[in-house]
Amino acid sequence: MSALEIHILGVGDAFSERYRPSALLLIYEGFHLAIDCPDGYRAALRSAAEKSGRALSLESIDHVLLTHIHGDHINGVEAVAFYKHFAEGKRLHLLSSPELRQVIWEQRLVASMGQLWDGEALRTKRFEDYFEHQPLAWGGVTQLGPFRIRTRRTRHHVPTSALRIEAGDHSLGYSADTAFDPELIDFLAPAECIIHETNRGPAHTPYEALAALPGALRQRMRLIHYPDDFDLEASAIRPLREGERLELGD
Repeated sequence: MSALEIHILGVGDAFSERYRPSALLLIYEGFHLAIDCPDGYRAALRSAAEKSGRALSLESIDHVLLTHIHGDHINGVEAVAFYKHFAEGKRLHLLSSPELRQVIWEQRLVASMGQLWDGEALRTKRFEDYFEHQPLAWGGVTQLGPFRIRTRRTRHHVPTSALRIEAGDHSLGYSADTAFDPELIDFLAPAECIIHETNRGPAHTPYEALAALPGALRQRMRLIHYPDDFDLEASAIRPLREGERLELGD
């Protein structure tokens, strides 16, 4: 059975000056799935590759899942889609909730991507010129290559998709951005590995709430999206580090 690789491209939040914004890259049997796409995505890939010793390139990533519309999670999509369009001559396969699809083009991307100069004239471009969209149904299962993806809406400012992803016999739970939610913990709990955010504010999860969870659950949990001053050494739950590579089933 192949291992499920989880590459940690970033662990920080929108305000961090120490860390890159949180993002993951999953690899299973050669299939690459990016989870969120912050600014400087190619640089994040290169940095993670140098730290992990695993070759990572944008050319190998054709599928990006966006958990929600906040900039620290999607601001790199424009550059990645332009790279696919101009350098590779292909569309980016984008997975998201229906709510994110409703706003990402008309309210975020059309201003910079809606027309292109072809050397003679400006040409109008559509979302479909850059992207192939696959909706993630709330509470349903989405099949993508070897991945089976379940989603659940979190408690956050905007519609946000928590994930439980299965590949072969392996499974990963990812909280995305969320206030503490015991029902979300129950949704994530069956996963072999759980990656959970922790940060300040009413729309994020305080560390103390996670530290109070049962020990067996905390042993399978890893922390992400933490602020710059989070005490990594004092944490009772292991924080993820940028460039780290987890392998489930290794």
